[in-house]
Amino acid sequence: MEYRTYHEQNDMENIRRLREVLRTLPPFAKDYFRAVEPTTSTRTRISYAYDIRLFFRFLIDENPCYKSYEVRDFTLGDLDRLEAVDIEEYQEYLKLYQKEEDFGTVDVTNGERGLKRKMSALRSFYAYFYRREQISKNPTVFVDMPKLHDKAIIRLDPDETARLLDFIEHGGDGLTGQKKVYYEKTKERDLAIVTLLLGTGIRVSECVGLDITDVDFNNNGLKVTRKGGSEMIVYFGEEVEQALKNYIEGSRKSVVPQEGHELALFYSTQKRRIGVGAVENLVKKYAREVTPLKKITPHKLRSTYGTALYQETGDIYLVADVLGHKDVNTTRKHYAAQEENRRRIAAKAVRLRED
Repeated sequence: MEYRTYHEQNDMENIRRLREVLRTLPPFAKDYFRAVEPTTSTRTRISYAYDIRLFFRFLIDENPCYKSYEVRDFTLGDLDRLEAVDIEEYQEYLKLYQKEEDFGTVDVTNGERGLKRKMSALRSFYAYFYRREQISKNPTVFVDMPKLHDKAIIRLDPDETARLLDFIEHGGDGLTGQKKVYYEKTKERDLAIVTLLLGTGIRVSECVGLDITDVDFNNNGLKVTRKGGSEMIVYFGEEVEQALKNYIEGSRKSVVPQEGHELALFYSTQKRRIGVGAVENLVKKYAREVTPLKKITPHKLRSTYGTALYQETGDIYLVADVLGHKDVNTTRKHYAAQEENRRRIAAKAVRLRED
């Protein structure tokens, strides 16, 4: 059987899902998704497909003109008839709507970022057909995009980082029975994962996508597949090296992996490549014991690393490079408070006259 990396498998699954969703969309939608394929990831395209289908369902549910429609019935002429007020009503609808699930109807809400993503999808969809003169107007450009407010960055303080790692390593020493067995079975893996996230700042998706062959102990480097599919070598220090070696030479050796998962670096208890959700859950589980007032996720561990690196080096370009940010302004926005603190120090560093 041909081996495919985690990211290749993810792309294949997303392509399959996208094709399934496209079968439920109006036929003209295929032209749009074919056009954006070279410049977007499969994950972005499947998200956009769901968002655009939601827009058509909104029209069916909320606009009397389309109450007898199925999603596939919409034409470019229908798009051309909509006005800015229809787009504004959709944006308002997104803040709270109902969705059918297997177990019943559930309420769905969108915050600022969810709203912006869904409106961006619709803008891009409309812009494609407008540029090609297949519709005569684009009402989405007359509707303001949701404003994003900066959130306070939550991260671990240095003492909390140390306590978190100590708890993973020794928190189960007093357990007995099956709890003790499970703790010992997963301790080396969990410590390696959390140490790796804290010691390199890689994303959780990058972490679970690692193969054993991506680890190079000769140079203490990892071959990481970044967002967008580019590859990069990320280097790690002695603490990460030791945690990885303990896991690879210890509990990982006892795993008999399921077929197709032989090269995965980190395994779930089902002997498959560990998933993003499982890593998120284990980080939350341990962090709750150490810092219950902070909602710590793998992304917060990434912020913790970025903050520590910036405090040590003062080099925002280095932080951007290591974290895999394409735009240094993204990094600067996240660590602006750190820069402001440095500027405050600078204000007191130079004296014009001695007392």
